[in-house]
Amino acid sequence: MNDTLTLPKINIETIFGSGKLTDFLGNNLVIFFYPKDNTPGCTSQALSFTKYHKNFLQMNTQVVGVSRDSIKSHLNFSTKFQLSVNLISDENEEICNVFNVLKNKNMYGKIVKGIERSTFLFNRNGRLIKEWRKVSAEENPSEVLDFVKNNSSQLA
Repeated sequence: MNDTLTLPKINIETIFGSGKLTDFLGNNLVIFFYPKDNTPGCTSQALSFTKYHKNFLQMNTQVVGVSRDSIKSHLNFSTKFQLSVNLISDENEEICNVFNVLKNKNMYGKIVKGIERSTFLFNRNGRLIKEWRKVSAEENPSEVLDFVKNNSSQLA
């Protein structure tokens, strides 16, 4: 992805229902990709985005998380940790492939395909403004919030 790309018109399944990724047009949109529900880093990241969710909303910015987990898993994860952010299920990896976040990882000596923790920010017209790759689960939510606060002219 690069800054000339726009929000793709992909069908999505979220914990709040189904639609298209472009349904978020009209607001800025943060999409954070994380490897797996209920794992320590992913939980920390989702909780941090939930902590800042009201701040994002005050700046007309929606926040959604994406992983390959099922809607059922997302619902359990969201309920268990009282997450306020929307979660998208990408079991077929369509969204992950469009955003190029699937990478080979070495897990205990075995090469497996997994999600590289990444975040993307789109403006209200669906234009990609910034992307963060290989992010820290703990630090990324505040980095994204600071960027949104300090770059309102780019988001117009």
